[in-house]
Amino acid sequence: MSGSSEVVGAVFILIGAIISLVSAIGNVRLPDVYTRSHAASKSSTLGVLCTLVGTLLYFLISDGYFSIRLILGIFFVFLTAPVAAHVICRAAYRHQVPLAEESAQDELKDYYMENENHGEKTKIFKLN
Repeated sequence: MSGSSEVVGAVFILIGAIISLVSAIGNVRLPDVYTRSHAASKSSTLGVLCTLVGTLLYFLISDGYFSIRLILGIFFVFLTAPVAAHVICRAAYRHQVPLAEESAQDELKDYYMENENHGEKTKIFKLN
């Protein structure tokens, strides 16, 4: 039984390492903060999750040990990494970090311009 658990755990850990490598390559090669954030959040989250699941399965199958710490690690990585990437991209956009030249369109430009102009009008009314 120990040999099969090592193989299952090793396969998940290897898949996680490959996905993390792809994420690192994406962080280096992609042109702007928005696409880099996408590579960092999606790929690295999946890579870390595969690695933690592989570790959890290895200890569960070989030793019969269920680790609540690994479950909490999986939960918090799955919860926090995409949210953090979203917040970073939103802050970069609000601080007008330019998009890459290859970007096809900016769908948020009209939305933020409309809301910022509306916000300036309310500030003017509040001052008077």
